[in-house]
Amino acid sequence: MAHHRLTVIGTGYLGATHAACMADLGFEVLGLDVDKDRIDRLSAGDLPFYEPGLEQVLRRNLAAGRLRFTTSYDEVAEFGDVHFICVGTPQKPDEYAADLSYVDEAVGALAPRLERRCLVVGKSTVPVGTARRLAGRLARLAPANGDAVLAWNPEFLREGFAVEDTLHPDRIVIGVPDDPDAAAWAEQVLREVYASMTAEGSPFIVADYPTAELVKVSANAFLATKISFINAMAEVCEAAHADVTKLSEALSHDDRIGGRFLGPGLGFGGGCLPKDIRAFMARAGELGVDQALSFLREVDAINMRRRIRMVDLARELLGGSFIGRTVGVLGAAFKPNSDDVRDSPALDVAATIRSQGAKVTVYDPQALDNARRAQPSLAYGGSTLDAARDAHVVLLLTEWAEFREMDPDALGAVVAEKNIVDGRNALDKERWRAAGWNYRALGRP
Repeated sequence: MAHHRLTVIGTGYLGATHAACMADLGFEVLGLDVDKDRIDRLSAGDLPFYEPGLEQVLRRNLAAGRLRFTTSYDEVAEFGDVHFICVGTPQKPDEYAADLSYVDEAVGALAPRLERRCLVVGKSTVPVGTARRLAGRLARLAPANGDAVLAWNPEFLREGFAVEDTLHPDRIVIGVPDDPDAAAWAEQVLREVYASMTAEGSPFIVADYPTAELVKVSANAFLATKISFINAMAEVCEAAHADVTKLSEALSHDDRIGGRFLGPGLGFGGGCLPKDIRAFMARAGELGVDQALSFLREVDAINMRRRIRMVDLARELLGGSFIGRTVGVLGAAFKPNSDDVRDSPALDVAATIRSQGAKVTVYDPQALDNARRAQPSLAYGGSTLDAARDAHVVLLLTEWAEFREMDPDALGAVVAEKNIVDGRNALDKERWRAAGWNYRALGRP
């Protein structure tokens, strides 16, 4: 049912993906951003970030005339039947809480222009209670009165798989208002918008606002806990001279536990998991239930300790000091198939080692431009061999396929010393040791 006209407010990672993919389903879509440079780039078919497969989707739908971009809220209000809010909710400086200024600005700009029946759909990750507050604001500001209805529809995108996750989601969750008529209408509209996905079997879960808001942060809290659990076991394994990769493999065969997100290594980063679990803790404190989430403080602490341990391992291999030594770093993005360096463990480790006196050269297949902006004092190479040249130790910090598959002999020919620390447990240690490398990894003897 492609007769609804959709708008997407905010064309960052989430918004640009949602706009292009909904157009690919046959909808007419208008994307809005206050950043004119971003709008110009998107309108020219140029994606401002790296996401596999998305640029082709963007260009295909621009060419078909189903997708356009604008900086005008007047145009958006006139055009759209369903308005998706996809703006960022970053962590506030110097505190755990989420910064909701972009969400508030979007609603504040859109609502006074809504003069006919429409659905406003929040997709941004927000603290529980935000939707109810915004629904009140929408009701006060929109000339359409009760005909401008708010729903909440959290996103569950994995960077590197965003097109697949948008077009074929593992679940669709919507939070609807308390008023039964408004709730029924919001559900009907979103069932029509997502009809192709439910036809494929994606579960469609209808909840109230606070439950819908809690789904995304609860999922992220659980994933962060699972990652930090295996990394806590890695700390124990190092002390006990056990192998955390074998431990993880054995645990993964228990179907109550499963193997996904049970990969030991340098821990999580990125623009979502760290800031979302911190905002969740902050909101729990405001609600008077901070003890319920106190375990997330330890989850966060375990995750940050992995970075410290990585630096320590590299320093141990160099005899206790980085001063005057050369370090090659493979990886800058927080995960493979992304150019996102927000809260990247790889870049954090590289910067820390440089601050302790080493010459550090970094290479990443996609994230070099973002890394240079975030850490201009580091050196950057154009290839794996560039980064490793004359290095006394090489660190694998983001598990890109090209690093997992690299030839230990080719790398060995350019380094000063054959020391490697595998921060993601991504390499075959026997192969590397057979090639003469001193191989170390987090959580392994």
